[in-house]
Amino acid sequence: MIELPPHMVMFLIVSVGVLLALLIVSFASRPRVFTEYLHHMTGIRLSPREVSRVFKEKGRPGVRELFLDLIIREDLRDSPRITPDTPPERVTDLSEGRP
Repeated sequence: MIELPPHMVMFLIVSVGVLLALLIVSFASRPRVFTEYLHHMTGIRLSPREVSRVFKEKGRPGVRELFLDLIIREDLRDSPRITPDTPPERVTDLSEGRP
């Protein structure tokens, strides 16, 4: 076994502690980072607590489902209602000889 001087052992212990603290902080801040990204990219506001709750209940697929549901709702809210009576935005000429 390799013998290390006491100051080197203390340095290694402190280094491991710092890396462990960074790992804990990065995992704890994942919901906050996700909600900030979601707000920045889509304008949808969501609380980090709700993301954490969904992750605990349903895991990653649950958060993905929540994200897709919010995106679809936001998209439907921004787009005009389309009904059978709505005129088309463009007319397609089907008489052209396209394969």
